[in-house]
Amino acid sequence: MNDTFPTRSLSRQESRVVLGLTEQGRREVSRREIAELLAVSPEAADHVIRSLRHKGWLERASWGRYLLIPPDQGADALGDSNLLALAGLIVEPYYFGYGTAAAHYGFTTQIRSVIWLVTPVHRRDRRLLDAEIRIVNQSTIRFFGFKQVDVLGYSVNMSDYEKTVIDCIDRPELAGGIGEAALILGAASNRLDWHRLADYLDRIKSRALTRRVGWYADHVQAEMPSEIRDHLRRDIDAGRPTFIGPKSPKRGALGFDPTWHVTVTAAPDELRSSAGMGRRRQLTPKGAPC
Repeated sequence: MNDTFPTRSLSRQESRVVLGLTEQGRREVSRREIAELLAVSPEAADHVIRSLRHKGWLERASWGRYLLIPPDQGADALGDSNLLALAGLIVEPYYFGYGTAAAHYGFTTQIRSVIWLVTPVHRRDRRLLDAEIRIVNQSTIRFFGFKQVDVLGYSVNMSDYEKTVIDCIDRPELAGGIGEAALILGAASNRLDWHRLADYLDRIKSRALTRRVGWYADHVQAEMPSEIRDHLRRDIDAGRPTFIGPKSPKRGALGFDPTWHVTVTAAPDELRSSAGMGRRRQLTPKGAPC
């Protein structure tokens, strides 16, 4: 046998942990729960945990919390998607958002090297296996709009379509940039509940964000219902214009848009591929590749 690879064989105590969790249909467990299951001290439980981690049955998610690698999966079961299950144990409450959620829903094709974890709780960024987990501290007034989704048998919290789009437009640097945020809205546009999106913007109460969402929607030619458009345009003309892009305009930038009271300073190349994208997707025959 090649000793450089962990074996999946189990001792009697290790079997009690793995089979007990499997029979209960559980995927996560704490150090205290393992000690109680085995009726041993926490120190003795640590020995079992270390052995199960070495053999590929448990993976540490956070201090004292572990994820079970089920018996029907191998020691390499934790691919990119199941990293989300591990990262979801770092803190409560949380949701995965921004570029991570956009990639999960297929709204972007960018390769993601970072997992964006959103929470109102202060935590430090960390590495988990080979992934970088970036913590986004979001105020409680903005911490909503997520649901549980299944990721290869694991249930994790993910921002819904509407909150994913809003978050990416609000902080495009967490989604791949201004151009990528526009592409994400274009890809998502025919799956959005526009009434829910408007409700979310009302809850957030940011005139600047509402302006940006409206401008992006026009830019990609999304099929926004007229009543939602009228609703979003209320009171947006007051105050200074909102910038989309850097404070210093790039060469050839689109400039001021009076409809949404925004000044677009981003380089035209950043936005060219997303122009009219929502309309193009609406015209794509059902079942045809997009």
